[in-house]
Amino acid sequence: MKIGLIGAGHIGGALAHRLTALGHQVLVSNSRGPDSLAAFASESGATAVDRADAVRGADLIVLTIPLKNVADLPTDLFASVPVTVPVVDTCNYYPQQRDGRIDGIESGLTESRWVEKEIGHPVIKAFNNIYAKHLLERGLPKGATGRIALPVAGDDAAAKAVVLKLVEALGFDAIDAGGLDESWRQQPGSPVYGKDFDAAGVRAALAAAHEERTPEWRAPATASA
Repeated sequence: MKIGLIGAGHIGGALAHRLTALGHQVLVSNSRGPDSLAAFASESGATAVDRADAVRGADLIVLTIPLKNVADLPTDLFASVPVTVPVVDTCNYYPQQRDGRIDGIESGLTESRWVEKEIGHPVIKAFNNIYAKHLLERGLPKGATGRIALPVAGDDAAAKAVVLKLVEALGFDAIDAGGLDESWRQQPGSPVYGKDFDAAGVRAALAAAHEERTPEWRAPATASA
């Protein structure tokens, strides 16, 4: 597949390495332009491009930037992307630690539903609950002891199927975590977040999740917009 990455941080970097190793054509971009990614591209095997080229003609796109920066993306970035192209959202909301207050999320939208509204394109939530180092290093063959499972949430069955298959190819058991409005079950503070559970463990953790965010994962009431 031709896969465009918007973001080259920890998760984006791990995905670039793994996806190129699987033989995919990976186009990586960031807000600073392709020149800033020359060394990373050479080392990972990905091709550094600007953000518009990362999404143009892609079979799949991964949005993997700090959540607070989603609103700063070019407003037309996804305008020409066919609705059938899966867009994977790996973003997490860290209101106290990084992002500040995002009113839409504080008012009840899941992180990914907010992202979807911001970019104007449906998204699939995946790769947000695993440490980048584990994503890079801990993929195992199907059936191997200790194989980690990852939840995938989204509304479009066809797009989600593509992402589920990609998760499996990367060496993880892919767990269908329901529609996008259920993606709160894998957000920061949930039982599955940051855990390397197997398939049974992921299913149990998703079922045990509580929708209300705990105080450390909510913006203080006095936080500025």
